[in-house]
Amino acid sequence: MPQIVILMATYNGAAFLPRQLASIAAQTHENWRLICSDDSSSDDTRAVIANFAASRAPGQVQIIDGPRAGATANFLHLIAQAPPGAWLAFSDQDDDWHPDKLHRALAMTAPASGPAHYSARTLICDADLRVLTESPRFARPFGLRNALVQACTAGNTSVFNPAAATILQAGAAAARAADVVAHDWWAYQLIAGAGGAILKDDTPVLKYRQHGANEMGRNDTAAARRKRLAMLFDGSFGGWLAANHMALTGAGDLLTSESRAVLHDFGAALHAPGPLAAACMARLRLYRHETAGTAALYAAAAMGRLRHRTAPITSGAAGSDGSAG
Repeated sequence: MPQIVILMATYNGAAFLPRQLASIAAQTHENWRLICSDDSSSDDTRAVIANFAASRAPGQVQIIDGPRAGATANFLHLIAQAPPGAWLAFSDQDDDWHPDKLHRALAMTAPASGPAHYSARTLICDADLRVLTESPRFARPFGLRNALVQACTAGNTSVFNPAAATILQAGAAAARAADVVAHDWWAYQLIAGAGGAILKDDTPVLKYRQHGANEMGRNDTAAARRKRLAMLFDGSFGGWLAANHMALTGAGDLLTSESRAVLHDFGAALHAPGPLAAACMARLRLYRHETAGTAALYAAAAMGRLRHRTAPITSGAAGSDGSAG
């Protein structure tokens, strides 16, 4: 029964934390440890965690100070603080885990012979945890060619075996330096690029609470799709891709040779004029899980909306002809 270290970034979460903490305590996999990194909450967040810690075995629940730079920076901080060689799981502060969440992650991940990243679907709920719908089911393969252009491994469900956790800890400094927008997207890219197994559970494992203070929120509504489409064409998405590229190139020694070649050509695409950028992405066979999403990505690239105009950063890898893998 391996111990899973749960990493929870907190900030003014006192209203929802008791339910989340209770669901962690109710896990059928009982060998867990919780590290909460609090970004100077002004409500009773720390008191809620302290009361929960007092109800558990000594040392099972720990609270540390966060970097006060937002949720992504806080999770990267947690990764660096986690003990080496541990299983790691990300946790939001406002969800409700199903009792078998950690058990399912272990059952799927334990057979892997190398790095493995588990994620699952969720039940999208309102602020009172009334179920609205299930998160989308993705049918296409998970891997670097998808990860470079789509975040689709929910951080609040993600669990990493020790080999994958070691890679995350080795790459976290480069992610902080690049100021990546999302820790879970970066983790998907890094583990996929390192040749790890990306394991997706089609069974929902938690209730994903939607409320006014969500850091990201659901992305399956018409309004959310319009917002993300606007970001695709206003340059925001291109900036995110550039930051992710910088983070991965900064950790290039963790990647496979094939992934370094793909990353090299992806960086060239981000700096190329529109039509050339779209052609390079097509040669690399980059894709999003939805056909419409892939079409929108290529359209934005062709219009120059993904172009990053500073000099490309390389990791010393030789470029490929765009047909690697």
